This record gives sequence, structure tokens and C-alpha cells, in this order.
Amino acid sequence: MPGSGGGPGAFLGSALTEASYSTNTANALIHLYRAEVGKMTAYRQRLDMTTNWSVVTTAGLASFALGDPNNSHATFLFAMFMNYFFLRLEARRFRSFEIAHHRVRIMERFFYPAMLGDKVDTGWHQLLLAELSKPRSPMSRADALGWRLNRNYLWIYTAVLFAWFAKLDLSQPKGWSLEFPDALTLADIGNFPGWLVFASITVFYTYLIVLAVRAARTYPLEEG
Repeated sequence: MPGSGGGPGAFLGSALTEASYSTNTANALIHLYRAEVGKMTAYRQRLDMTTNWSVVTTAGLASFALGDPNNSHATFLFAMFMNYFFLRLEARRFRSFEIAHHRVRIMERFFYPAMLGDKVDTGWHQLLLAELSKPRSPMSRADALGWRLNRNYLWIYTAVLFAWFAKLDLSQPKGWSLEFPDALTLADIGNFPGWLVFASITVFYTYLIVLAVRAARTYPLEEG
């Protein structure tokens, strides 16, 4: 199971069995389960909130940039930066969400089956104690970034990229037909040449794609 803890609880010598659950023990685990589900619900709402901020910010900046031909295409670069800020904030919240999610899955896989009479690995208590004694997210920052990209932000970044291309196309004089490499000059920002802007955007989007692909391989979210 991904994300097994390494706290002191992992080294306890004796393990409880399903037959030894007292009323107090069962009630404590049930209340713990309810508390962790409550945390998941709260963080789920916070994740949706961050995504909403990203969508609203992107829509507002796109409307501003496309609403007037004189507005700079650099607005879309600012939108990319803001979306990355929201992405990192959401990834941090997602890691906290996964801490509660991992504990819930431990109890759903072992505690409730044991209470219902199924045979389970009696060492699962050490796993839960380890998670409680030393809380840590089962996923890395890079995995969290990649998963939020997979779920939401790659679509947002794709929309920003196409809107940026549209802005560049609208910026060129009517009747002109620019060819490579002259077309790169459309992306000039002050003293920064267009080729450098294009190169930076290419590197940034490559980084995002690598994060998304890597996360799906290193942290199988739906199997954890």
C-alpha cells in the first residue's frame, strides 16, 4: 500500500486482532474514521475553490486581453503564472487531503471488514499507528502537482495557450502573412525577443507535461 508510515507505531511488538476489539476501541476508531472523512470533505471543497479561482482569473484576463487589440499578449503569460501559483497552492492542499484519504482507506480495508467478520491482516494497526504518530503525505510535491494537472490544470493551460496564439494572430496587421522565423517577432515583449518568449513557453509546457505523465506512473492514485 503506498504511503505506509514510518513512525514509532510501526515497531510495536503486539497486534490487536478483530476478536479483541473493546467497545471503547471500536468507538474510538469509528470517531477517527468520521473525523478523517470530515477532513476529506473540507479539503475537497478547498480544492474545488482553488480551481474556481484559476478558472475565474483565466477568464477575466482572457477577456481583458482579447477585448482590445492594444492590450498586450503578455496578459496571457501573466495568466500562466497565476495558474501555476494556484496549481502549487492546490497541490499542497491535495497532499493534506491524501493524508486523511490514506487513513480512511486503511480503516475501510481492514477495520470494517474485521468488524463484519472477515479475516484481515492483524498488523494493520501498526500501519495506522505509524500514520497517526508521524503524519506525512503519501505523495510527493511533484506527484501532487502532476495529479492536479491531470485532473484540471492541463485543460486550463491548453485554453490559455490557444487564446495566446489567437491574440498573437489578431495582433498582426491585416493582409500580412508572416512566416517563420519572422512570425516570432509577434511575441516580442519590450526588450525581450519573441524567440526567447516562445522558448520559455515551450520549456514551461514541457515541464508541465512531464509532471503529469510522471505522476500517473509513480503514484497510482486510484489504486492506492
